[in-house]
Amino acid sequence: MDFSAFLSQIFFSRRTRRARRSTPFAFFALFALSLFPSSSLAETTPHDRIQAAIHYWREDSSRSDASMIIHRPSWERTMRMHTWTKGLDHSLIRFVAPKKDAGSASLKVKQDMWSFTPKINRIIKIPGSMMHQSWMGSDFSYNDLARDDDLIEQYTHRYLPEETSPEGDTLYVVESIPLDDAPVVWGKEIIKVREDNIIIEHTFFDQDMTPIKRLRTVKIAPLGGKLFPVELLMKNLENDGEWTKIIHHEVAFDLNLSSNLFTLSNLRNPRERQ
Repeated sequence: MDFSAFLSQIFFSRRTRRARRSTPFAFFALFALSLFPSSSLAETTPHDRIQAAIHYWREDSSRSDASMIIHRPSWERTMRMHTWTKGLDHSLIRFVAPKKDAGSASLKVKQDMWSFTPKINRIIKIPGSMMHQSWMGSDFSYNDLARDDDLIEQYTHRYLPEETSPEGDTLYVVESIPLDDAPVVWGKEIIKVREDNIIIEHTFFDQDMTPIKRLRTVKIAPLGGKLFPVELLMKNLENDGEWTKIIHHEVAFDLNLSSNLFTLSNLRNPRERQ
């Protein structure tokens, strides 16, 4: 619903229920509609739309329980992981199954990222040169885990023509180009966002503008008190038959997360019931 329809709906519903109070609001509604076209009132910049989509995904804080399936033509493996986020600067992912992967974890604090492997009982800081390498053997990179703020701050955004999903939903298509001095590997990214701020598709292009991989929302369902992308598929567009699927089982938002959660000490030795 655009803003003009929103104003009209409120005006007429209030007039029906509260006839004596409708005149001032009616004046405001008619004045606003005559002064501003509905398109200008409803317009959202591509930058704001990307920011809103990222916030919808994470909110101010979140906790999730999910499975990650890594598929290759000759093998497939499934892992279970718990994830916590706080704002755009803090995230922690800890694997809980299978047994050989349990305890492995990744921590992001602002622009820094660390990895912990219980087999060697060692925390490793991920250098910038490794940020684009595969994370846990999947089709996601370390950079994919740490880049929500980069997409907002290190890119310029513009709208491409809108599309319509098979279900009839409007998709806002945003082309994101990195700034000249941005420390990113992609030549551009194209993101398709549904009207309710759910990202439907995200395609990554190299410097030659060739699509390299694509993240697609496969299933949307109620989870965590709202509609949420419960199933995601990251597909390698260069190697057929290689993909990684994320399936969310539980999600909760706007939690009071302890500041001790996102520390190197907790990365190695989790002490809280998280």
